[in-house]
Amino acid sequence: MSNTFSAVVVDDEPYSRDELTYLLDQYEEIEIIGEAESGEKGLAMILKKEPDVVFIDIEMPQMSGMELAQALKNMNKRPFIIFATAYPDYAAKAFRVQAIDYLLKPFDEDQLDETVVVIKDRLLGEKADEKTSPIPRLAVETDGRITYLSPNDISYLFREEKETVICTKDKQYHVKTSIKDLEIKLNGYSFFRTHKSYLVNLDKVEELIPWFNGAYQVKMEGGKEEIPVSRNYVKGLREQLEL
Repeated sequence: MSNTFSAVVVDDEPYSRDELTYLLDQYEEIEIIGEAESGEKGLAMILKKEPDVVFIDIEMPQMSGMELAQALKNMNKRPFIIFATAYPDYAAKAFRVQAIDYLLKPFDEDQLDETVVVIKDRLLGEKADEKTSPIPRLAVETDGRITYLSPNDISYLFREEKETVICTKDKQYHVKTSIKDLEIKLNGYSFFRTHKSYLVNLDKVEELIPWFNGAYQVKMEGGKEEIPVSRNYVKGLREQLEL
């Protein structure tokens, strides 16, 4: 899988469809390969073109967005589903049909940023699953010296301006490597993206604390910091943490 992904937008409202495609066009990693003004046309297009992700309006005549999502469940290459709607009351139903995110109209660019991160993380996860053996040590270069860290000793990582900060129980390491690249290297260990700027070791999570607007914070073992959990990641995080 490449670093880009293909997308189809399905919405019966021309203005909303045009607005969303315009916003998505600003992302170099997204290739819009089709638009449809109804659920029926969207289904035919998705079956033919097999996009990586589909953005679907919920309230559409004849075939609704929910019905379209149900119809996609039997695809061999089922795309990731993002609902885009003016109605917040559908959120619970959206996740029951395995949507990975839920965008509210009018579209908020910050929320769309987070949605794109969620998509990339899911696609990255599929790619990472193809790898077989995790790295035994993470090589960290700081001040001209290379330190070899056991991934199990890392509590969390976060992006700060142009650096990534790797936090263990006793020390912080500042590196130029991106969060995305470190996430790939740490595949095979219990790391989870809680926010576009944070990656946490699930084995070190002590508490999950409600915050506001559906977002949470996590408290790590032996630390005082409360790390943000974007609402886009809460469902996946709870699935990973809870039996």
